Amino acid sequence: MFRKILYPTDFSDCAAKALEYVKKLREAGTEEVVLVHVIDVREIETMATGVAELGMTTAEYEEALQKKMRDGAEKKLEAVKEELKSVGLKVSVKTPEGIPFKKILRIAEDEDVSLIVLGSHGKSNIREMLLGSVSEKVVRGSKRPVLVIKRETTIMW
Repeated sequence: MFRKILYPTDFSDCAAKALEYVKKLREAGTEEVVLVHVIDVREIETMATGVAELGMTTAEYEEALQKKMRDGAEKKLEAVKEELKSVGLKVSVKTPEGIPFKKILRIAEDEDVSLIVLGSHGKSNIREMLLGSVSEKVVRGSKRPVLVIKRETTIMW
């Protein structure tokens, strides 16, 4: 039923929880996973403002920051790839740059996936409250089924 899954990750706790569901879907017939981490260009642009005092141009700083983000993401993606392969899944990895929800929706169409599995919240809950969550935009914009994995909540009385 869900032969090919798109699993976008930002390496948050919620994304790690979604990974457990992706691995379990192997038992339901999933054969392949497209593993994606989108390098958010808005973060790079925001972090690069006001860098003149570092002795670099904004473009130089953006390029260095982008390389650092890509290198870190690729290292983490390799570990996730090996984890998925260890349960018998075929895995392809993508690290595009752009606006996360737009890239996720584009890749879902381009790769003709049968399901998108992602966490309900990413690393920055404050940013998500201000801009709207990636998962919400993926659910609203997707032509494919989307499985959203909620984070665990603790209720304190």
